[in-house]
Amino acid sequence: MKGFAGRPWWLLTLLIVLSAIAPSPLLAMEANPRIDLTQHPVGYLSLLIFFIAYGFVAVEKAIQLRKSKPVMLAAGLIWALLGFEYAMHGESEALEAAAKHVIMDYGELMLFLVVAITYVNTMQERRVFDALRTTLVSLGLSYRQLFWLVGGLSFVFGPIIDNLTTALVMGAVVVAVGVGNYKFIVLGCIAIVIAANAGGVFSPFGDITSLMVWQKGKLHFYEFFYLVIPAAVNFLVPAIFMHFAVPKGSPEPGSEIRHLKPGGIVVVCLFLATLATAVIFRSWFQLPPALGMMLGLGYLQMYSYLLQRLGKRRADQNLAFDYFHEMRRLEWDTLLFFFGIIFAVGGLGVIGYLAKLSNWLYGDLGPTFANIAIGVLGSAFDNIPLMFAVLTMDPQMSSGQWMLVTLSTGVGGSLVSIGSAAGVVLMGLVRNHYTFMNHLRWAWAIALGYVASIFTHLWLNASLM
Repeated sequence: MKGFAGRPWWLLTLLIVLSAIAPSPLLAMEANPRIDLTQHPVGYLSLLIFFIAYGFVAVEKAIQLRKSKPVMLAAGLIWALLGFEYAMHGESEALEAAAKHVIMDYGELMLFLVVAITYVNTMQERRVFDALRTTLVSLGLSYRQLFWLVGGLSFVFGPIIDNLTTALVMGAVVVAVGVGNYKFIVLGCIAIVIAANAGGVFSPFGDITSLMVWQKGKLHFYEFFYLVIPAAVNFLVPAIFMHFAVPKGSPEPGSEIRHLKPGGIVVVCLFLATLATAVIFRSWFQLPPALGMMLGLGYLQMYSYLLQRLGKRRADQNLAFDYFHEMRRLEWDTLLFFFGIIFAVGGLGVIGYLAKLSNWLYGDLGPTFANIAIGVLGSAFDNIPLMFAVLTMDPQMSSGQWMLVTLSTGVGGSLVSIGSAAGVVLMGLVRNHYTFMNHLRWAWAIALGYVASIFTHLWLNASLM
């Protein structure tokens, strides 16, 4: 442990855990901070501020404090400390460049989420999920069968439409199908997060970390499919344990059969077209996916206009919808939480903790242990900045090792609800059911799935290591 000798164990633990935060793929100055503040009072105080804020997030339900509030405050305080210190050294321009980079990262994520959530809200308004519930209930499936159906669909959709969007869509389905059954909704949401994150591992488009590895040319497109079985194991192990906790019985039929409103199917098709547009923008044009999502919002705008004109002509109020109304129903607590997390961790990256952690892991511990540890470090936070640090260091590793770090970073975030973007978004969408503590109660089963998936990869793909 070169460079850490003599430091108290608790401080080392803080440094390791904190370096795993943020749903942003590129945080400025992580690898080479202009001023090293890792052993400076500003660095230690920033760590303390962030952990206090994280503590408030963990007890959100108990104290009735929205999770965005403490992290927003923490982010502002951390950057204020950095601003003072950099100004003292005459390096304010360098800090400004770092802040603008983080703003760009957050802007891309926010625009992506605004469009995705607007579409989900519009599908709710068009009764898409109500109609789906009516269909599923009519099949006579039990809660346990629905649990596996929702989990399986999340695993399949994850690599296609990415784990974040999968969580949004399938979360709305679980709430619609399980209305009135608190326990089913809780377990269904946990299964969605696990399955969506696991499914996102074996596709370059399923998760941001996978996309980063692919774009850097560390793995070819077909090589991601070596992770299908380990990813499936990661989902199946905890799902089997959770199966026995899912309530018996079946959902009660609704008092009335809910049909789609006019245009519901078209909205679904436009949503799929929007996701395809985002993929095309990234894969073909090398442009941010958020631009493709905004183009997709234009699809919805024009369709809303057409339905409004048609509704006036036919004097049918059920035909038209106002997409601006659906945008007003955005979950701003989640979007502001992302802002706080990204900026707080951006500040910690500027301080220099992430670079020190990466050098220690790959310099002293070796790639296999380091790659497994990175996933474990993401049990509390998102692993995307760690993947960025790994790619920046560019350690000499075999394809099997790059698959291992892709697997661990993809599924490690499932251990805790705020460990992945999918979990954070679902916390906002299903706030009264899917909470930090409800997810944490099943961390032991999810951890077993994590260990099982790692060993499955090491065994099946031993020749690639």
